Amino acid sequence: MTEARILVPVRESSTLRNTVAYAADRAIEALESHRPAIHFVYPVAQRVRENGLPDEADELLDRVDAWIAEDLGDHAGDVEVETAFVGRNEYLFNPGDYADVLRRYATRNDIDTVLLDPEFNPLGMTPLLPPLEHELERAGFEVEVAPVERPTRRFPIVRRAGLGQFVVLFCWSFGFYLLIGGSLSTFDLATGALSGLIVASLLWRISLSGFANVPRLLARIARMAVYAPFLLWEIAKANLQIAYVVLHPDLPIDPEMVEFDAAVWSELPATVLANSITLTPGTLTVDVSRRHFTVHALTTDTRDDLLGGTLERAVRFVFYGRSAARIASPAERSASAEAADADRTESAEPTDGENE
Repeated sequence: MTEARILVPVRESSTLRNTVAYAADRAIEALESHRPAIHFVYPVAQRVRENGLPDEADELLDRVDAWIAEDLGDHAGDVEVETAFVGRNEYLFNPGDYADVLRRYATRNDIDTVLLDPEFNPLGMTPLLPPLEHELERAGFEVEVAPVERPTRRFPIVRRAGLGQFVVLFCWSFGFYLLIGGSLSTFDLATGALSGLIVASLLWRISLSGFANVPRLLARIARMAVYAPFLLWEIAKANLQIAYVVLHPDLPIDPEMVEFDAAVWSELPATVLANSITLTPGTLTVDVSRRHFTVHALTTDTRDDLLGGTLERAVRFVFYGRSAARIASPAERSASAEAADADRTESAEPTDGENE
């Protein structure tokens, strides 16, 4: 049995993030005796034709890449990570169809263990997990459902909570108390700590809806501390550029609305990126719809800098880690998409024989 090689089928779900983290933990544990591998596969429910794969499929695998790199940390180079699509050329209607495409992929890649997200259900309302697990076991695979916290359908007032949530809430309360007090005297430190303990004790099962990963949170705060001076430097440079434009006799401005899809996910990274763009003179975030940004750029240089992706990479570094910062810029992604569209258009054009 090759337990060091794991297959993880993925679809958008509330527990996918924790499932990826659990897969990373499994791989790190296996490092002592194997070189582990994790294969994340996205089953495509409908036959892929000339329109290509859905955008959300690429986005999801990009997110998984960023998450697994963050979770593996220093071990990222020791673990083989692959992402792929399965079922491109067939229709998947039932658990047997999904089990079949997963079995073929696992066989080709010498994988005997399948790790299932507890909320994996691309069929929508029809339950998929139990029959899929049964079909995979019948095919000879070891199947494990990731033992991660599943959200309740109705949100209770009191939730299960861990020590990490208590620590996070205490730190927030203590820091806020000191910020409002404006003093670091012994009395303020003592009363702030007492107030933080009281607030955390009363609210740690109510205020936080998710489970806090303290090491991951601390790493993100440290990266944010690096990002802050970088952003100040970018603001200073942009101020000089705009000052030059304003003072130039010809006033060389070229205002234009720029639209692009940023490679960030969830509200907080998108908010940080949008505000960073607005804080940088010469660009103003006009609208954000999920990942789609509409930005007003005052000059050609500010537009080129924006599409060059410097701020986007920095924000990805803060929220997803160092490896996630090494991605294509918005301009490069747009050029690749245009080239792919051109290739599809050329392949769809009829040949002389077909015209006849």
